[in-house]
Amino acid sequence: MTDSPVIRDIRPEDAGEVLTIQRAAFASEAIIYGNADMPPLTQTLEELEAELVENLGCVAIAGHRLVGAVRARLDGTLLLIGRLAIAPDQQGGGLGSMLLAAVEERGRRAGATEAELFTGGLSEANQRLYEREGYHRTETTDDGEIYYRKPLA
Repeated sequence: MTDSPVIRDIRPEDAGEVLTIQRAAFASEAIIYGNADMPPLTQTLEELEAELVENLGCVAIAGHRLVGAVRARLDGTLLLIGRLAIAPDQQGGGLGSMLLAAVEERGRRAGATEAELFTGGLSEANQRLYEREGYHRTETTDDGEIYYRKPLA
């Protein structure tokens, strides 16, 4: 990335661009798993618009282009983070770390003391990112999903 992106709160009107980024970013996951029938790729625009009405997520804007997004919601004092998606041409430049830091801060301000997220067992790049950002494995499910947590307090 040549320009430093601006990180701001996610909004319902971002849904179209977020869905585009999400589908582009998760296409590589579909290839890894040999399965395009995964929620980030099958979610509809209407479902995403409804999800963004009350969401603690953030987006990254470079110039006039949305280049990344992450969603989060509060469950008591636990910040549930999901669908971190970076435009394929922007991956590997630190944008995922920036979005995680921003959404963690939003969670802290909303009262979260811990964050949780998950990824698939074959998603090695995601695992490296989360571990590098201070997340610790807490569970691996029978389906191969790996859950991570990080204290926010």
